[in-house]
Amino acid sequence: MTKQAVHTDHAPAAIGPYSQGIIANGFIFTSGQAALIPGTKTLAEGGIQEQTRQTLENIKAILEAAGSSMDRVVKSTVFLKDMNDFSAMNEVYASYFTGTPPARSTVQVARLPMDALVEIEMIALPG
Repeated sequence: MTKQAVHTDHAPAAIGPYSQGIIANGFIFTSGQAALIPGTKTLAEGGIQEQTRQTLENIKAILEAAGSSMDRVVKSTVFLKDMNDFSAMNEVYASYFTGTPPARSTVQVARLPMDALVEIEMIALPG
């Protein structure tokens, strides 16, 4: 098995000992992304929709750096601080998938890094 790190300045730098993404065995795995604005350590201002949008833009940048796209995502996991935000998050999330959406799990968690409202990770196919 070969493993290659993915890095882009168009997504936030890792805030711990992990890669933004990894390409391995024909898949692209993104690390969990929050609504950090690239080049800063600041969360996007606003509520769940603004944070979901920034989170997905960060993931989109990582996938593009790996030679993929949102249309190639096969699985995602969404971590919400509050499940009451599910519908508002879903509204933004749906706008990022024009074709068949990926399989997805969504869970509520007690707390996210930097007190973000949402964190999302994805698995995609290259190309």
